[in-house]
Amino acid sequence: MKKTFILAIGLLAMTTVNAQDITDAVRYSDDNIQGTARFKAMSGAFGALGGDLSAVSINPAGSALFNNSYASLSISYQDNKSNTNYFGSKSSNNEINFDLNQAGGVFVFKNTRSDSQVRKFVLSINYEQTNNFNNEFFASGMNNSSIDNYFLQYAQGLRLDEISAFDGESYTDAYGDIGAIYGYNNQQAFLGYESYILEPDTYDDDNTGYSSNISPGTFHHEYSHYTTGNNNKLSFNAAMKFNENFYLGLNLNSHFIDYNRTTYLFESNTNPGSLINEVGFENNLSTYGNGFSFQLGGIVKLNEILRIGASYDSPVWYNMNDETTQYLAAVRNESGDNISQVIDPRVVNVFADYKIQTPDKITGSLAFIIGQKGLISFDYSRKDYGKTKFKPSDDSYFRTLNNDINNILTASNTYRLGGELRHNQLSFRGGYRLEQSPYKNSNFYGDLKGFSLGLGYSFGNTKLDFAYENSKRDYNQQLYQVGLTDSVGINSKNDIITMTLSTSF
Repeated sequence: MKKTFILAIGLLAMTTVNAQDITDAVRYSDDNIQGTARFKAMSGAFGALGGDLSAVSINPAGSALFNNSYASLSISYQDNKSNTNYFGSKSSNNEINFDLNQAGGVFVFKNTRSDSQVRKFVLSINYEQTNNFNNEFFASGMNNSSIDNYFLQYAQGLRLDEISAFDGESYTDAYGDIGAIYGYNNQQAFLGYESYILEPDTYDDDNTGYSSNISPGTFHHEYSHYTTGNNNKLSFNAAMKFNENFYLGLNLNSHFIDYNRTTYLFESNTNPGSLINEVGFENNLSTYGNGFSFQLGGIVKLNEILRIGASYDSPVWYNMNDETTQYLAAVRNESGDNISQVIDPRVVNVFADYKIQTPDKITGSLAFIIGQKGLISFDYSRKDYGKTKFKPSDDSYFRTLNNDINNILTASNTYRLGGELRHNQLSFRGGYRLEQSPYKNSNFYGDLKGFSLGLGYSFGNTKLDFAYENSKRDYNQQLYQVGLTDSVGINSKNDIITMTLSTSF
């Protein structure tokens, strides 16, 4: 009962300090649609084409190009490879996933009245992954900075009696009470003090100055970063065909986020005079959210060869909540004996709900239709990540964070080119895409480049499609937002194989 009481108070009293950062703004604003095989094979260049359920996610007018009712189901195999560089030491990891990443149907209602301008009305529903968060990497190397900087930065200026356990009080009760009354910063200082990493200037309750029991020198680091989860979207679409050449559509989208992250840092040192020789620090974050967005789009068939398309994606308005847990173990040397100090509160920090407003996006598209032989398609999109907003805006931390987002993030342009050749029942496809970095400093977080290939076979009303997609991006992953802010350099390579079974009826 006591732990439940602590968590309930924590829900009311704990602030959102340090639970969110700029990487969250990028992660939840990014949309990397894990769609149908035909869509993936052409690198998503479908804004002026339509006739595919994932194309409807780019331009909602695309459903009006279906001639018959239609359904499709897609599964994918994904291999994420991460090559890391941490102060010259290199490691390699890969994460393999299988997913049901798309399922949906289209219902076409044709108007048989020849005097009506509305020739066709279409309703569709589609489930799709917009992002897959399953990934992991490991890095190790020698650093001149220690994790003690993390705890020192939180502790300085805080009273000793507000970061320490009472006599006879368990770590669980102390950690929970400190979080409920004083907040996240004090909890971090509590971990540093009770593990003997921090040494107070005096042992008075009103002491506010601290030093480290870890001596300067070199430190061996092993850092693991593991994430799971998805960002999923359920779209309800309505579209119409006007006369013979105009198509308009609307999407109403529900978004669902499930993101889990575990990080673990092991640090060891043999520095002379160091009381603490080993530290193991684990942090777990679970984020859950749901949101709403809409899309508007149109396609104009200029002639039998040329089509143009345009679409607008509204911001996604998310409601979010975070939960965290922590674990810390330290080994100290006293008179030649190694003593292990473990702080495992087993308390879930439940933070106050908050909101994220992602940036809107515009897309322009052009497609050349070469009769029954094939097609070439090009899409251009623009999204300003600097417009991402955390709310409530009257929260002082969010005001600072939003200002940082505006200063650090920028507009990102995306270019997609795809083509298809048809021979009897076979279709051969390929594509290329370039997504510019959302960061003003692209050396910190680079552009994404990728290509794709695909093959399709038509059995009549039923089709089977396959796609292979390869993408690469170089970026840096900061260890912590406070204190130990060094980064791991990561070369990320993703290989995705997608299969789609579709049928017209």
